[in-house]
Amino acid sequence: MSDCLFCKIRDGEIPGDLVYEGDSVLAFNDINPQAPTHVLIIPREHIATLNDLTPKEEPLVGEMIQRAVTIAREQGYAENGYRIALNCNRDAGQSVFHIHVHLLAGRSMSWPPG
Repeated sequence: MSDCLFCKIRDGEIPGDLVYEGDSVLAFNDINPQAPTHVLIIPREHIATLNDLTPKEEPLVGEMIQRAVTIAREQGYAENGYRIALNCNRDAGQSVFHIHVHLLAGRSMSWPPG
């Protein structure tokens, strides 16, 4: 997608503060963080929303979640806690239409979230 912000970060067209770069997923710090740690984990493949996932992407989604857990552990949040969130479409808060996992940590989280 030529107009996708995350595809442009993936392709190096615009800078991203990378936390992790793998064969199928990429992680970078959010430019508008909602917590002291706010990392976005995206697939390299452009998939617009969770509704566009098919069974063949199950391993990819698992890898995205596992990468978020690994980053949380590496940054020292496993013991105190962290939040992982996925939004689907505008009413849920999705503003970039390329699926992504939010890893939020470093502060107390309330419930319900929004």
